[in-house]
Amino acid sequence: MPIPEIFKDSLTVPVIAAPMFLVSEPGLVIAACKAGVVGTFPAPNVRTIEELDQWLAQITDELAAYKAANPDKKVAPYAVNLIVHRGNDRLDEELALCEKYKVEFVITSVGSPADAVNRLHDNGTVVFHDVISIKHAHKAIEAGVDGLILVCAGAGGHTGTLNPFAYISQVREFWDGPIVLSGAIGDGRTVKAAEMLGADFAYMGTRFIATQEAQVAGEYKDILVDSSADDLVLTNQFSGMNANFLSKSITSVGIDPGNITPDAIQESGVFAWKDIWSGGQGIGTIHDLPSVAELVERLESEYKAV
Repeated sequence: MPIPEIFKDSLTVPVIAAPMFLVSEPGLVIAACKAGVVGTFPAPNVRTIEELDQWLAQITDELAAYKAANPDKKVAPYAVNLIVHRGNDRLDEELALCEKYKVEFVITSVGSPADAVNRLHDNGTVVFHDVISIKHAHKAIEAGVDGLILVCAGAGGHTGTLNPFAYISQVREFWDGPIVLSGAIGDGRTVKAAEMLGADFAYMGTRFIATQEAQVAGEYKDILVDSSADDLVLTNQFSGMNANFLSKSITSVGIDPGNITPDAIQESGVFAWKDIWSGGQGIGTIHDLPSVAELVERLESEYKAV
């Protein structure tokens, strides 16, 4: 299955800046797309449909203007990440806005994408789905998705458990379509390694938090620069699903990273993502806070040097 046309001649490196809850917003998305990597954001990052409308208008208009003014530059498409679980009671409205703005690329997560795929395909939208297991990969393919995002062990935020070597090689036995590999990818060498394993794109999240455009607390960025993979805690206590969290952010709110309990969380009054911050196992390679453009230029240089 060929790579969708929207990605051809539009990427500096085969990278998708992963949608990150309470992190990804228009400024980061636009900067990524202008640099030639796919910018994304989760729809739950906005509280109202009206605000989502505003975000889509801003991203669409700014990228269209940039393309018109820079016809020789590679400008990547952007993607909206939709939660397709039945608990998302505004999914229909989110899909309507994707139709309104002719969004070319959508990432679906948490639930069956079947109904969303049918509607998005009618709009000419490319749909990739997050999967954390072989079983979920089969289900996504049956639902008609255009690509799979394999969330492997080591990914920031909600993470998978499968080793990328095992995961991608087994999926490639039954799927010849686009694959995005996720998990501890933070530089151009690991992007190339993902391709060598059989992926078409690399999913990179944590590295984009440590950029100038990311609108997060300075302390969050400082922890990413100062941490290594040993400073992560894998737990389901904060969100109900396994996720990698930064131990220093856990300690800072008075919780013992070695003894995370429901009582301790309730007593502290903290919330995952807002007060307890996440990162992937690739954090040990983060040593500075470049602009997105500088980061992508570095990724391209590293990628080509391999």
